[in-house]
Amino acid sequence: MPTIGFRPTADDERILRAAARPGETTSDTIRRALRLLDQQAWEERFRRDAERIADEDLNAEPEAW
Repeated sequence: MPTIGFRPTADDERILRAAARPGETTSDTIRRALRLLDQQAWEERFRRDAERIADEDLNAEPEAW
């Protein structure tokens, strides 16, 4: 896998310092942030799906058996 370069701005560095857990490297903090972004995207898809089927009435559906 290729190395990904990242040149943080002063604001990026401030955010990384504030978000870092004790003993956590900058790479660890960025990985954790990526996991949070992935979780956020999953939750957004979940919300859209929930809104799409909010009016679905399973009692009106025929029995599957």
